[in-house]
Amino acid sequence: MDHFQYKNNELYCEEVPVGQIAGQVGTPVYIYSAATLKHHFQSIQAAFSELDPLICYSVKGCSNINILRQMSQWGSGFDVVSGGELFRVLKAGGGADKVVYAGVGKTDDEIRAAIEAGIAYFNIESEAELENLIDIATDMKREVHGALRINPDVDPETHRYTTTGKKETKFGVDIERGMAVFETYGRNEYVKLTAIHLHIGSPVNSTEPYVQAIEKALVFIETLRSSGFTIDALDLGGGFGADYVTGQAPNASVYAAAIVPLLRGRGLKLILEPGRSISGNAGVFITEVLYTKRGGEKEFVIVDGAMNDLIRPMLYDAFHFIWPIKVTDAFATVKRTDPVDLPGLKKTEVVGGICESSDYLAKDRMLPPVQRGEKLCVFTAGAYGFAMSSQYNSRPRAAEVLVDGSEVQVIRRRETYDDLIEAETM
Repeated sequence: MDHFQYKNNELYCEEVPVGQIAGQVGTPVYIYSAATLKHHFQSIQAAFSELDPLICYSVKGCSNINILRQMSQWGSGFDVVSGGELFRVLKAGGGADKVVYAGVGKTDDEIRAAIEAGIAYFNIESEAELENLIDIATDMKREVHGALRINPDVDPETHRYTTTGKKETKFGVDIERGMAVFETYGRNEYVKLTAIHLHIGSPVNSTEPYVQAIEKALVFIETLRSSGFTIDALDLGGGFGADYVTGQAPNASVYAAAIVPLLRGRGLKLILEPGRSISGNAGVFITEVLYTKRGGEKEFVIVDGAMNDLIRPMLYDAFHFIWPIKVTDAFATVKRTDPVDLPGLKKTEVVGGICESSDYLAKDRMLPPVQRGEKLCVFTAGAYGFAMSSQYNSRPRAAEVLVDGSEVQVIRRRETYDDLIEAETM
């Protein structure tokens, strides 16, 4: 569900025509819907309410501090993976006591800053990291809480770059090694190892991998408890899907229907780290057609957005539905899927201006004919869109806009050429 809909053959974000925003702010531009963000966050809250979970929005998916501020006001905690993300959360007014900190490469300075801030949990990825955390916490004489990340060796059937719950991964420790970790470090005075962390990958568009992972984790937790260890929380991570195509991902209630019965009465505080399931469909990327050309048997649409703005298609071969923001009656009602089967469409490649053959937003896509100056909308771009953008080819990064009803707010100005060299000019 999202609040990007066509009205009178023109795309709107909530109550505002997308073309109006693009005309005022320029392109390329990311546009987010506050109503969609809130809907998806509150849907997860409602679906898992029986377990009273701590929902920690995954900052890496969409990290603009204005969006983080909104999430905090709605009651969200935060999943961070760097000192910079923690800095963003605190600047946005997020409570450190509702922050969980994951990531395999936490530096000493980042760990100290997180301890000083008073975060809820460190999600611990390795024995070496745990040893270092113990040394730092002991030196600071500060008690911290840790969740050991275990790999249940479950295949989430997603992209190989975003599969994280198998044995062969840089994340976490094998579930078979978990007991030895607790026996060695689980009774430390300063690092209280009282939780288990799972994150099997993303996006996971079915419930069965979660069921398999939780069942394995519960056996492990009961083994730990029988050995005298206190385990009072289970961090299930994130990975819930988003609708890149219509109806692709289950809604929150479907995930909850499979997960809640497994955890009912277990004496475990549930922590969730949703990212794309909240922000994915809450954002779109608008780009303008610069040129069209014929190349052999291919039709190319060259736009002012590129892989430096949205890298997911090139990096993951990811599908994002693309459609003009203004259409005729013949193209006004269409499901976001591939291929679209309507008369008058042309097989098209949508490409950017980066000097790389891999710079594309869509390949072999059936699209209405478009001309120079028309705007295209790349849907489901609110997660891992701007957050993964760069200045490659010395291209200034796009603007970001947040729409709330009829209100439009530029939440990140478009970069300038001066911004490209600011850190290089002493």
